[in-house]
Amino acid sequence: MSENNSGKWQFNRQINVSTLLQLVLLAGLILGSWVNLQRQLDILQHDVTALLQCQKEYQQKLDLLSEKCISHEYRLRAIE
Repeated sequence: MSENNSGKWQFNRQINVSTLLQLVLLAGLILGSWVNLQRQLDILQHDVTALLQCQKEYQQKLDLLSEKCISHEYRLRAIE
């Protein structure tokens, strides 16, 4: 009977070690995924910041062109 119990205990221990290893690997995958998501968010934040800066510069150029257009319209009216 003691041999039978000893065999069961080893089998259960092997299952526990296997389960523990799977949990550790799963935790590693979750942590790796989280780090990857953080990196992707940092890249996205950088891209959005650059896009907003380009939009601001483009808007300034459009405002300048609009002012020049209005100025040229007044000049044309003055000439006519």
